[in-house]
Amino acid sequence: MKLSQCVPGKTYRVKNIDLPEALAKRLEVLGMIENTPISVYNRKGKGILIVYVRGTRLALGVNITENITVEGGDN
Repeated sequence: MKLSQCVPGKTYRVKNIDLPEALAKRLEVLGMIENTPISVYNRKGKGILIVYVRGTRLALGVNITENITVEGGDN
């Protein structure tokens, strides 16, 4: 499932990040790599999410959330 489809209040696990290299590296520096748990905190509009990754809150636009694949949905 795409990160943009995730539900607030659930925890997912990053499976794949399909973004341009510079943007993927930036997310990697922020701690978002494969198999990292990611909690969806809030949804702002269509596909825009506020997430927690390794203790950091990030706001990600739809162009990013549409290109990150996750699995899970556990609390």
